[in-house]
Amino acid sequence: MKLPIQVNDLKNKVAVITGAGGVLCSMMAKALASAGAKVALLDRSDKAQQFADEIKAEGGTAKRYYADVLKKETLAACHAEILKDFGKCDILINGAGGNNPAATTDKEYFELGDLDAETKSFFDLTEEGVSSVFNLNFLGTLLPTQEFAKDMVGRKGCSVLNISSMNAFTPLTKIPAYSGAKAAISNFTQWLAVHFSKVGVRVNAIAPGFFSTAQNKKLLWNDDGTPTVRTGKIFAATPMGRFGETEELLGSVLFLLSEEAAGFITGVVLPIDGGFSAYSGV
Repeated sequence: MKLPIQVNDLKNKVAVITGAGGVLCSMMAKALASAGAKVALLDRSDKAQQFADEIKAEGGTAKRYYADVLKKETLAACHAEILKDFGKCDILINGAGGNNPAATTDKEYFELGDLDAETKSFFDLTEEGVSSVFNLNFLGTLLPTQEFAKDMVGRKGCSVLNISSMNAFTPLTKIPAYSGAKAAISNFTQWLAVHFSKVGVRVNAIAPGFFSTAQNKKLLWNDDGTPTVRTGKIFAATPMGRFGETEELLGSVLFLLSEEAAGFITGVVLPIDGGFSAYSGV
């Protein structure tokens, strides 16, 4: 893989990535491996095995591990394996996350009559759906950090990178639980950066804008491949007028993880959004 920037201090670092079976985090795994890191790809999905195999085929060091970020026992078990295979964790990317249809409204605005209509309104969101979103995103970041940051404290050059979102800054319509959960990630990133500041562990986050992935495909594209109304609104509110490309996250990721490049940066949530957060709509 051709890297967008060259960093010199990631070679032989042990990088643990949750949610590594997804589009964005698998690309980050490949970038870290290309920079010389030993990459542990954590996911419940077997898809992560494919990405680990691709990294090894390109000459990198990687292994897939089964882990459920909401079950401490599976995190502890794969941590033990990683220690045996690669050594102590230097870098943790908390990439596991997602939304749930049970926590998503059908319409952007509540209207009179929606209570009795066959539409899923705010009042129809389920406790289970909302809880699942908060648990996956927030606890799914907190629990892996509790497990793997133990390796980092008191050691030089270690860092945690969380995945927030632009809807942490301004909530998007229809997805209140996901927006709230990502806001919690941004807040937790700042809290953890302060908490770990005396023991040499930096904690930052990236906040991707709009990227078209398998996770949001149904929101962005119609079954016939044409853009949805929501996609039109996204482009209108993004000054660069397009979705981001996965590769466009990598420069920021490598920069924030490099102690040489970003050694005095901690507690930052970096937007990567094509200008979305800067645009007032006027």
